[in-house]
Amino acid sequence: MAETLPTILLVDDEEHSLHAMRMALEDDFDCVTALSADEAEQRMQEHYVQVVFCDQRMPGRTGVEFLTELRDRWPDTVRIIITGYTETGDMIAAINEAGIYQFLTKPWHPDQLLMAARNATDLFRLNRDHRQMALEMRHLSRRMESRLEDQRRALREGLGFENILRGPNSPMNAAIAQARQFATFDVPVLIVGEHGTGKGAMARAIHYASLRSDRPFYQINCAGVDDDCLAADLFGARRGVFPDHTSARFGLLQKAGRGTVFLNGIADLSPRMQQALLRLAEDGVFRPLGGHETVSSDIRLLAGISDEPRSAVAQGKLRPDLYHALARCELGLPPLRARREDIALLAERALFESSQKHGKPVHGLAEDAIAFLSAYDWPGNMRELENEILRMLIFSQDAVLGPELISRHILQAAPVPEDDTIGAQTLLTADLTLKERVETVEIRILRETLTRLKWNKSRAAEELGLSRVGLRSKIDRYGIAEPSHRQVHQTEEE
Repeated sequence: MAETLPTILLVDDEEHSLHAMRMALEDDFDCVTALSADEAEQRMQEHYVQVVFCDQRMPGRTGVEFLTELRDRWPDTVRIIITGYTETGDMIAAINEAGIYQFLTKPWHPDQLLMAARNATDLFRLNRDHRQMALEMRHLSRRMESRLEDQRRALREGLGFENILRGPNSPMNAAIAQARQFATFDVPVLIVGEHGTGKGAMARAIHYASLRSDRPFYQINCAGVDDDCLAADLFGARRGVFPDHTSARFGLLQKAGRGTVFLNGIADLSPRMQQALLRLAEDGVFRPLGGHETVSSDIRLLAGISDEPRSAVAQGKLRPDLYHALARCELGLPPLRARREDIALLAERALFESSQKHGKPVHGLAEDAIAFLSAYDWPGNMRELENEILRMLIFSQDAVLGPELISRHILQAAPVPEDDTIGAQTLLTADLTLKERVETVEIRILRETLTRLKWNKSRAAEELGLSRVGLRSKIDRYGIAEPSHRQVHQTEEE
């Protein structure tokens, strides 16, 4: 398909001048002619004109008057005036009143006219492309803003309170309801909970539910970190403090800007670091490592502690003034043993996350496996649960993970009868006879062995040093029940 030539309108009241201009331009342009301003206006309505060459001296309206009107109606068209008069006043008036791109004087040379026409059409094209690009940029800007807001919303939802998995009657719901209230107030929050209860996830959720959600969030674990390293990470360091750093080092307080910093394990901080943190909490200032001047900070400070804070203060592990500075809002997180109805949800999510990470597809956990997991106290909380699920995934051979994969200490510790509430730690000191204590231990060993061996009684009897009759007698005596789905599918070895 042949390329369409640019359209040029030639306006002059002398026909021989129009003919001469057409002869000079018609090889490169589609030329439309008019003998007056009125006729030229009609041509503008009929054609998509990019450039107008107009004579200045014409009957009726002059070239300047016509081009001035044309600018109002067709502002994109490039306007060029041709005149036989070179008075400075006329040229200034033409340029100012009609927005003239260029003027040519008579007599003009064909090459001069052709060059002017090419430059004018290039200008028209560039202006058109610029406008199109500006429109696209505005549209793109709106789309990017919308997409950025969507990403921020998804981030808030993905890292906010919605990401803290719990059941409808979970004690975690009360903690989250309290945390939502704290999030809207720009004050420090002290999050109290055992190791592995999710203090970091709660701090992140508070940040993404706050007015600082579009700012950075940083987390530092204070336990077991050298003072200088911790101070450099948090406050930054001046040049020369560390031999391997030739320039100043920015800390998280500077990187965070008006964001949020969560310090976990504040009771493990040295007295020196607690003093520096107290100054930050109370006055909003800090001193970079190796520096002498103070720097202001506008971050929101969240802190976490695994000990009961008042006990930590009484034991001298935590400064009382630092405790009161950080505990304007205090939030307690329940341990996993207090969230037994949540364990099934948490275990399933941990399983599928590990499955995806390690590329080993599974369908889930068996009901009796969930029962054992839910009955265990989980002193290590979520970390211990996640480790146990990963271990089960590693050793699993089936798509559904059964209780035989669970660690022995969990199987032995998990009571099945409702009245068996004696924990392993209190069994030796419980108010029971020797016979009752021995029977309790024996029940747990029997249950663990049978579960681990998938209720293969022959193998269980052999491992325990019992005959099959002796094992069956103990099972019947203690009322140890086999899971119902195994009773249907298992065939005992003879």
